[in-house]
Amino acid sequence: MRIAILTFDGFNELDSFIAAGILNRMRAKGWETRIAAPTLEVTSMNGVTIQRQEPLEYAAEADAVLIGSGIRTREVAADPAMLARITLDPARQLIGAQCSGTLLLAKLGLIGRLPACTDLTTKPWVIEAGVEVLDAPFVAHGNVATAGGCLASQYLAAWTIARLASLQDAEEAIHYVAPVGEKAAYVDRALGVIAPFMEQSLAA
Repeated sequence: MRIAILTFDGFNELDSFIAAGILNRMRAKGWETRIAAPTLEVTSMNGVTIQRQEPLEYAAEADAVLIGSGIRTREVAADPAMLARITLDPARQLIGAQCSGTLLLAKLGLIGRLPACTDLTTKPWVIEAGVEVLDAPFVAHGNVATAGGCLASQYLAAWTIARLASLQDAEEAIHYVAPVGEKAAYVDRALGVIAPFMEQSLAA
């Protein structure tokens, strides 16, 4: 499986790195999670500069694409040339967005009027884009999921693993990263959040 985590200048480290860390627990099973960015280097909202692993266009090749958030997401959403570089197909890909990444999904026409999740700062912008915002950490509609709040990235990662591998694989990945002494609680919470949407996908 090839997973792309779209990461733009001004990105939130928690969104991109937590998801990447959890998804890379699947590396032994042949998964490859890559940070994809529009430029060779991107600098986070807190001044951490990283080198991309893939160009933004890698998203078109991936089996799953997660879009992180950042302080410059509104600029990206208002840039037609940048949006044109992002090719996504929910018919054959899993697609997830975190916080202000939900705004990009809206601008790309992948949410429509379905309810979505985002962070509190981005909420008015997503509403302005015509999307109903839920007071929830995670929601999925078929192959498209959104999450709200930095630490909700664990739910996007768990959902991706559960959908493309198994619930057991998702449980093991969350168990590994969860705090010692709280592992069972973290696993139960994560699986409890994504389980209704697993049933939805199986029914479809």
